[in-house]
Amino acid sequence: MVIERPQYMDKLISGMGSDQVKVITGIRRCGKSFLLFNLFKSYLLSQGVPEGNVIEMAFDKYRNKKYQDPEVFYPYMIEELGKAKGKRYVLLDEVQLLGDFSEVLIDLIGMPDVDVYVTGSNARLLSKDVVTEFRGRGQKVEMAPLSFSEFMSAYSGDKREGYVDYATYGGLPAILSKKAPSDKAEYLRDLYDELYLSDIIERNDVRDPGNLEDLVDVLSSAIGSLVNPLKLSSTFKSEKRVTIAPETIERYISLLEDAFLIRPAKRYDLKGRRYIGTPYKLYFSDLGLRNARMNFRQMEETHIMENVIYNELVARGYGVDVGVVPSTSKGEDGKAHRVQLEIDFVCNKGSKRYYIQSAFALPTAAKWEREQRSLLKVDDGFKKIVVTKEGLEPHYNENGILVTNIYDFLLDKDSLDS
Repeated sequence: MVIERPQYMDKLISGMGSDQVKVITGIRRCGKSFLLFNLFKSYLLSQGVPEGNVIEMAFDKYRNKKYQDPEVFYPYMIEELGKAKGKRYVLLDEVQLLGDFSEVLIDLIGMPDVDVYVTGSNARLLSKDVVTEFRGRGQKVEMAPLSFSEFMSAYSGDKREGYVDYATYGGLPAILSKKAPSDKAEYLRDLYDELYLSDIIERNDVRDPGNLEDLVDVLSSAIGSLVNPLKLSSTFKSEKRVTIAPETIERYISLLEDAFLIRPAKRYDLKGRRYIGTPYKLYFSDLGLRNARMNFRQMEETHIMENVIYNELVARGYGVDVGVVPSTSKGEDGKAHRVQLEIDFVCNKGSKRYYIQSAFALPTAAKWEREQRSLLKVDDGFKKIVVTKEGLEPHYNENGILVTNIYDFLLDKDSLDS
């Protein structure tokens, strides 16, 4: 089963010939190795690159263990590069297993006609500081699990069945090869416990792994909710009788972000045009992993759909914030009170901006009014959109708001411009 990943391929292709290390990052098991050794290599060969000019190395294979020593790998690579003429392409998988890898790679990209592409799974490569790691000579290609449209390209059922599976078991490619729900659930549980959390704990010398795991559980049960490290610290103290400093909670959250397990959405004051430090929201980059951590309990469709929309927007290359709009509302005392209305997502890419509300269901006029209220408080002319679970074909309502359903939104890459 081959699932094309065009948006990532486009980035690799556009980076060809640059004097930078192309570093494929992203959550484990999202398809980085397949992208490099299958899709990208096939592209190179299709463009007439001789197979001998593509030099591969997977450092996690036992047969290649000796090459983890840079004193062994470097002479080998120089020899292999010398056998080919013209442009040569070096593809390296799990490069963090190579000793002194950053120094070796910087040396390689300094050679004439050598183009270097790598994947890696350690904290340094899978972090926001990848460019720094290569002294400003790294180009990051950040991968995500399958988008819904990619998922459906290999799914045998219809879009509604597919959405249920996708929202339940996520978009890690291996999920599509597993048929029984129990097999999918077991795969995700094992992956989370034995790969993700263990790796974070070991690599970062987490002294109280139980506290980290408890925090993961709290965050898993609160997707789409506001997160405040100070309040979380108080909750741990009052409910679990455990003292964890807010700074420690912030560090743990940062470790989960650097492993791409969760992503933040900061709050942005649209009137004051400034970011609000805390609280902020966190979303899971793969809902299957989140759901497995919760043992497939707390399957609130409203929050899950919001997480799906967030992931889709990030995958399309948008910067995503939570919008805050100040307003006034008459209280029970008859007086006007200042309130903050929220727009689920404010999406920016270049000169484009969209305001998006996730509304699982809109059964009443009152519900419609609540969902539109914050959008109508913004008058800058950018498009406003409401995404529902089910509904009519995409259309504009009487207030000029685009109303669409989750399936059209996810399956049409140009849905925001419809």
